[in-house]
Amino acid sequence: MERPRSSVARRRLLKGAAALPAVLLAGSAGPAFAGRVETQQRPDADWVPAAPGNYTVANRPRQYPVDFVVIHVTQETYADTLGIFQNPAKKVSAHYVVRSADGRVAQCVREADVGWHAGNWDYNTRSVGIEHEGWVDKPEYFTDAMYSASAALTAAVCDSYAIPKTRSHIIGHHEVPGATHTDPGPLWDWDRYIKLVKAA
Repeated sequence: MERPRSSVARRRLLKGAAALPAVLLAGSAGPAFAGRVETQQRPDADWVPAAPGNYTVANRPRQYPVDFVVIHVTQETYADTLGIFQNPAKKVSAHYVVRSADGRVAQCVREADVGWHAGNWDYNTRSVGIEHEGWVDKPEYFTDAMYSASAALTAAVCDSYAIPKTRSHIIGHHEVPGATHTDPGPLWDWDRYIKLVKAA
């Protein structure tokens, strides 16, 4: 797969991840709940909030159980991905974005809220989405720093919600039912990644 040449193609790729019923695109606030698992952000992540119209306010895990981590590859740069999530016209977001060069993590949506990343509403409500800077056909973006930081993040998410650290609960975007995306792609090293998650 070649890197998309036009900004329209890149936007369409990320926007496609957000396929939601129209009634949900405006966002819906759940009932107030003081005992959230997450308050604002994980302490080791930069808080770079998505536009309020790009996710659904919720009270997870009380409102929806959280039992998956969905692994994505952005098909964009780190900075451009953050910009897309901050653009209210895009209707897409993930909870986290991991930078390739150094493994820096940005949190864009609180885990208590529903990110629009999986292209499947049921999976959106039940998962934490982690985007990784890069392209599915460019393994040079899958650096040691990225794998390490992402695995530590996934392990922490799994620990927070008692999610098993297995491939049946840590899945690729392409494994979400009805997915039209191929990320993280065949060059993502799942064996290495799951070992790192378990060791974190």
